[in-house]
This record gives sequence, C-alpha cells and structure tokens, in this order.
Amino acid sequence: MPGGRLTQQERKRIAQGLGDDLAYAEIARLIGRPTSTVTREVMRNGGPAAYRAERAQRATEQRSRRRTPPPAAR
Repeated sequence: MPGGRLTQQERKRIAQGLGDDLAYAEIARLIGRPTSTVTREVMRNGGPAAYRAERAQRATEQRSRRRTPPPAAR
C-alpha cells in the first residue's frame, strides 16, 4: 500500500466511486489505499454527499503549507 498524501487522480476516483454509490471499502480497493484513508478523506472534505475532488485537493494544499517560523529574538 502506498503511503503519503492522496494524489489528485486518487481523489477523482474517490469522487467517481461516491457518485457510483460504492462503499468506502470498495473505493479503497480500487485505488489501493486503506478504507480508513478513504473514509477520513471524504469526511474531512464535505462528506459523501458534498465531496468534490478539486475542492479536496485545494484544501489539502492549503493545509499542507507550512508557516515560516518568526525570526529568533537576539
């Protein structure tokens, strides 16, 4: 099983699977990820009725940006 973040292609497959009324476990098998990963992804990004791959990708990119720490005081 691959680790790391979901790709945009995987998010599109999740959205397609939700549109086809597939179970999370079945979607997970299709993309080769654990069921928990798919479940968390969907619930974090609007739930099964409102999940959109493009919006989920943008939200992930925003969440992954690290803030630069303030300069050390001297």
